[in-house]
Formats: sequence, structure tokens, C-alpha cells
Amino acid sequence: MNNGNGNQIETEKGVAPHMSVMLDEVLDALEPAMAGLIVDGTFGAGGYSKALLDAGAQVIGVDQDKNVQQFADALNVEFGDRFSFVMGRFSELDELSKQVSDQKIDAVVLDIGVSSMQLDEGERGFSFMRDGPLDMRMGARGESAADLVNNANERLLSDIIFAFGEEKRARRIAKAIIDARVEAPITTTLALADIIEQAVGRKPGGNHPATRTFQAIRIAVNREMDELVRGLFAAERALGENGTLVVVTFHSLEDRIVKRFFDAKKSAGTTSRHMPFEAAEPMRWRKISKPKKAAENELMRNPRARSATLRSAQRTGHAPREFSYDGLGVPGAKLNIDKILGAV
Repeated sequence: MNNGNGNQIETEKGVAPHMSVMLDEVLDALEPAMAGLIVDGTFGAGGYSKALLDAGAQVIGVDQDKNVQQFADALNVEFGDRFSFVMGRFSELDELSKQVSDQKIDAVVLDIGVSSMQLDEGERGFSFMRDGPLDMRMGARGESAADLVNNANERLLSDIIFAFGEEKRARRIAKAIIDARVEAPITTTLALADIIEQAVGRKPGGNHPATRTFQAIRIAVNREMDELVRGLFAAERALGENGTLVVVTFHSLEDRIVKRFFDAKKSAGTTSRHMPFEAAEPMRWRKISKPKKAAENELMRNPRARSATLRSAQRTGHAPREFSYDGLGVPGAKLNIDKILGAV
């Protein structure tokens, strides 16, 4: 299925500055639900939502970022009551969707991680490519990356950078941050990036040495791993039998969680390793797809798609599980980040 440039949204400020990753593959996976109601749990600039609406679906968009309201308003103007938007986290999509519709949900789509729109806004503090305040919050609530960097102890910083960034030099970087903040608080993206580069050096032609650390801090600030797991369970609760869930992830940590979530042999809720599997845990998902990657022609247009992986599955009639991290391989699940950041 090809939607061309139909995923771009015109607003008073121009075209939405975002390319929806693996759009054709998402639409193909959601084809059985096109006549029904689909929840776009990570609305962003609305690319998926617009393409789904163009294809005939009804859509509820969910997002915690107040800056996306202009794109939601544009879709409301174009599609009327076929589109609804609700502000909030996708981890609560089952309850949020009830605020705007009591209709059965036929599908959920999730595009996990930071959007290119957020990365391009220097004042949001997501990227070391642009100087800005060290913020990184996807929503307006809670403490910022600066709060974490300037208040976490060395052990917690090191654990976060290692768990969420898979950074082998985590201890050296954490010590450099602690030493630097003694002199003055670290408040900007470039200041943090410089500290990291001075601590570990930089290989010519290689990625910036701050890449993994920035990823780790962003994940911690936004509770992204917890949000993903809770979002998957929310989708499982929201979808009835034959409902479809499509998830696009952007690094191996997220993809591993989604893979295990769909596979009842590995995911949460198995009652006993001594019981036969069939008796211990019924399958909540069927028609589980193999992982899909972006096509070569998309990679030429949008290099960000190179790290994307799509997985999809269809709900069975079995009751949803209770929330649990068990068996999902969630990195940093035991890190008590809330001691520093507080509850968001």
C-alpha cells in the first residue's frame, strides 16, 4: 500500500516537519482494521493518523506533547468527527480513548521514541547537535535532564548510562559529569556533550561520543521503558478478539521487549515453570509477524528509518494479563530513578 506524501499535514505554520517511518508497512499491517476505529497512541505530527484517515479509518490520536495540538487541530478541520485527539501518555491509551469514544477499538499503532520534530527543536534539549537547555522532556511535566544530571549520584548516573545507552564507558562518563558539576551546574546540551567528549575522546569519522549517553538520559527522564511496557499492556486491555497491534521501535532494547511481550512463552505472567506451558499461560496474541525493516527506497529519503523495526500481532479472545515486567528483559527495571526525579 502506498500513500505517497499523504502523511504530511498542512497547518498555519506550514507542512508538519516529520516523516512517518515505515508508513507503507504500518498501513499494510493495519489493513484489516481500516473500516473501524484505530488508536494512534504516539500521534506526534499526525502522519500515521492522516494516512489512516485518508484510507477510511476512524482515528483517536494520543500524545503527551502539547506542541502537537496544531497538527491535531488541522486533522479535526479536515476530517471532522472521524478524528479525535486526547492529551496524555500512550501508557494510558485504553482509559484515554474512553474519554472520546465508547466504540470498540479495532487496532492500535505505536511509534516508540523521540520524533525528528522534537530532535529538531533546540529548545527541547534532546540533541547535542543544537545548543539548548538540557530538558529532554516529551511532555511538560516532571523534572528535566538537567535535574537528573545535576542531582543523581555517580552510581545511579553510571547505571542509567550503561542500562539505557549500552555505553561501555559509563563509569568514566558519570565521573566526568560529577567532577564538572562541582564547578558549575550543567544546564545546556552542548555543555554536557563537551564534558563527555573530553572524558572519552572522539574517533575521526565515528559517532559523537555523547550519542549513547544522551539516549540513556532521555529514556530515564521520560521513563520510556516503563512507558513502553505499560503501553503494550494498555493495548492488550483495549483490544478485543482479532484486534491488531502494530509497534515500530528504534533500538534493540525496545524491540526485545515487544518481541517477548507477544510471545507468551517468554513474557509476563507464566504461573510456574513446572507446569505445562499450555496450562500455565494462554496465548493473548496470534499472527505474530516477523520483524520488518524499512525498504531501501525509504532509507534513501529518510535515514532515521534505518534503525526502525516493525512488529505486529492480533489479539486472541483470552483475557488480558496483569501488568508485569517479568520475562520482558526490561533494562534498568530495578533502577530507582524516582528517588531523584520524583513521580511524574
